[in-house]
Amino acid sequence: MPLFDIPGWSVPSEPVSEMSPSTKKRKRHSDTEPNANLDKLVEHLKTAATNDPTSSPQTRSFLEKRAQKKKEKKARAHEAKKERISLPKPLQKGAPDEASTRPHKKMKSAPLADADAAVAEAYSSSSKPASSKGKSKHTALIPTSPKPDADDAPSASSSGGSLTSLQKTMRQSLDGARFRLINETLYKNASERAKGMMYEDPRMFEDYHAGFRRQVQSWPTNPVDHYISTLSHYPSRTVIADLGCGDAALARTLVPKGFAVLSFDLVSDGRHVVAADTCKSVPLPGSEGAEGEKSAGEGQVVDVVVCALSLMSTNWPGCIREAWRILKDGGELKIAEVTSRFTNVDLFISLLGAVGFRLKSKDDSNTHFMLFEFKKVARKWKSEKDWEAVFCKGHLLKPCEYKRR
Repeated sequence: MPLFDIPGWSVPSEPVSEMSPSTKKRKRHSDTEPNANLDKLVEHLKTAATNDPTSSPQTRSFLEKRAQKKKEKKARAHEAKKERISLPKPLQKGAPDEASTRPHKKMKSAPLADADAAVAEAYSSSSKPASSKGKSKHTALIPTSPKPDADDAPSASSSGGSLTSLQKTMRQSLDGARFRLINETLYKNASERAKGMMYEDPRMFEDYHAGFRRQVQSWPTNPVDHYISTLSHYPSRTVIADLGCGDAALARTLVPKGFAVLSFDLVSDGRHVVAADTCKSVPLPGSEGAEGEKSAGEGQVVDVVVCALSLMSTNWPGCIREAWRILKDGGELKIAEVTSRFTNVDLFISLLGAVGFRLKSKDDSNTHFMLFEFKKVARKWKSEKDWEAVFCKGHLLKPCEYKRR
């Protein structure tokens, strides 16, 4: 049987040859052909160069001049950019805020660099050890404010009309950081050190209260406003001592109404505030009685003592002692403090009872503050050893630390 005997299929009888007769071998070039092709290529290049319009002297001169002009224009643009960068931003009046028009990744403008340099310089200068023995080691924690000339110094409450929006934001951020740092230092140190820092840098007192006023804007109520409203209904001849008065808001409001308001704080403003360390000694008459006696003391002239968010230092019980000394028998002590500061309210009330105060009322309805009203009562005379046992309980009030917003 044939091998490929399939119906409809057929195989030629003779096999196909390996090489078809029509297949042509590849033509090999002769030895002279490469040289001929090279001559043709050289001739073609010469013709192309002759026909090129840029090969003429006039064209080459024109192209050279245009390249030189581009180079000069680029150099002028570079010089202008260097001059613009060297100028301080506040001097470029009328110019748009470049930082706001640049891409986000390149936003490193001169105001940011200046602010960073100012902060670094402040902290580096404050970290140097004090050469005087009277300086406090805690002063190094606070970056000192620059002291500009009287003609150039802007007010603490205004940022200046020439500042850009970015500069104002940086200014507010730095002021907020400085306020928080001063506040933390005042709460975590004794009053003597706080007083020393205020005298070494008088602007610290102003900067702190400027930041404090900004914080007040976020509060639901202000305890000082509450006391202004309450004391306005007291007899007009009432004598009020405001211990830790700050900017003396009580005196500014009540004195024009006929009240006698005596304001005390670490730094005097020359008008309403008398400089005094209220945790050590308030410059007012009054005594604690004689040894072995139970009495209310003698010589007092004060009817009401107000401590509105002023029990700040670690030795704040000394302020309570001074309040008892200067108050008349039966006088009132009004205290307002941040609720989160109290570790134990009952122990706090007991501590004031040991000093010589009886609780009249307590108001904890506010979400932020607690209001206390005490009455001065007679007590036994205390030795310095007894007072040390009272002062060691300053931990009943924790430091008040403001969070970064």
